[in-house]
Parts: sequence; structure tokens; C-alpha cells
Amino acid sequence: MQDQRLLPLSAFPDADRRRIRGLFTDIDETLTTDGSLTAEAYAALEALSRAGLLVVPVTGRPAGWCDHIARMWPVDAVVGENGAFWMWRDKAAGKLRTRFVQSDAQRAEGRRRLESVRAEVFREVPGAGIASDQPYRLADLAIDFCEDVPPLPRDAVDRIVGIFERQGARAKISSIHVNGWFGDYDKLTTTKTMMHELFGVDLDAERASYVFSGDSPNDAPMFGFFPNAVGVANVRDFADRMTCLPRWITAARSGAGFAELALALLAARS
Repeated sequence: MQDQRLLPLSAFPDADRRRIRGLFTDIDETLTTDGSLTAEAYAALEALSRAGLLVVPVTGRPAGWCDHIARMWPVDAVVGENGAFWMWRDKAAGKLRTRFVQSDAQRAEGRRRLESVRAEVFREVPGAGIASDQPYRLADLAIDFCEDVPPLPRDAVDRIVGIFERQGARAKISSIHVNGWFGDYDKLTTTKTMMHELFGVDLDAERASYVFSGDSPNDAPMFGFFPNAVGVANVRDFADRMTCLPRWITAARSGAGFAELALALLAARS
């Protein structure tokens, strides 16, 4: 796909930035940089929250991580495992809550079927590994192609996707993993349901009032939905794999790019 939508963030009109009421963001290599959450990126999250914007990470990372994020980070909720659930801290009740998209039985059946995917990946794709965060997952299978294993070539990543799809699973490529699951959901469908159920917002009607920031192919549904989606600069690394590209792009990569976006939104509000 051509980069016809990748306009510099500096061209994002002030008036449109002032209308933004919330931000959804990927985590890996959007908030993080080389696998680490920098002080700059975390401070940007906190500044957005303090300014009154709704802040929701939307990630492929597992339930175990999302429990921590929802409890400890300056966020209003978190969508995890590419849309399998969302978690939020119910301040009135003093507890963490989780809303799954599928029933317990559906998730159990999906995990059973994913075992055959796992076995086939190991047979057919030398060097692929199970993501180190797999023990903390409740709904999907994450195949590591560069986080804790030597980076695999692009054709090997494509073979992993093909194995998921041959067995009827959905598969999405992030910056580090191929995530696969059985179920008719993704980051976008669950985010829309969450906004309606948890915050009373019709995201179809209000999409221009929210920004999504991301960097990789599993973010494509969000890029296509939000008219003011923003890619951090490393989104260009995957541009030829994207079905949809973001409207805007930061000058900086990864966490520094996220901080650049936060500063642009906050500057417009002031």
C-alpha cells in the first residue's frame, strides 16, 4: 500500500486536535521502545489522563499483563489479547473487573483447537517460539518471531499466519508476535463494544473525537476506522503489509513518537 495517508503529525489541524476527547493506543513499540516503557512515554500517558482525556491501551498482550495495567497505570481501561476482553478498575466497588467477549466454554474450546496450531507451527517453521507471556493468556496463542528468539525472515512469519488461517483461526501480526485465536472479534470490534457498555459512547458516531496510535498490522482495523489515527514513525516498517494506514505519522519512533502525539494533543487544548 502506498503511504498516501501518512501525513506528518504537524499537519493535524489545531481545531481538530482540540476536539479530541480520548486516546486508544497500542503498547509494543508504540508506547514501548525496544521492549521497554520509557519514563517519557509513561509521563505522556499520565499527562493525558490528568488533562481529562480518556486513555485506553488496546493491545495484543495477555490478561496477566492487563490486570497490572488496569490496576497500576494512569488509564481508564485496557483491551487485551487483540480484543478477547477488557479490564477496568471499578473505583466505586474497589475492585478490578473483566468483561470477556466469549463465554468460558468458547474460550476453552478455542484453546483446545490452538494446541494443534502450536504443534503445526513447530513442525513447519524452524526457529519460531511460543511467546514468553503465553502462560498469562486466556484466549489466544502468541507465536514469537523476534522478541525472545532470533528474528525470523518475513516468509517464515507469513507461514505462521498461513497455519493459523488454514485451521480456521484469525491471525494478526504485531511488531513481535503472530497472535491467533478462534472468534469473530478484533481490537476494533471490542473497543466499540467497550465504549458503548462501559462509557456510554457510540464510537461509530463519535470516531472523530478519538485518536488511535499504533505501529503494526494488527492495528490496521483501528487505523481504518479512526479518521485521525496516528502511526508512530516505525509504522513505515510494516506499511506494505497494512490493509489500512493511519492518517497521521509522528516524526519519532516508538515511545518518543507517542510522547510527540501526547504533546500535540495537550498543546492544542491549552
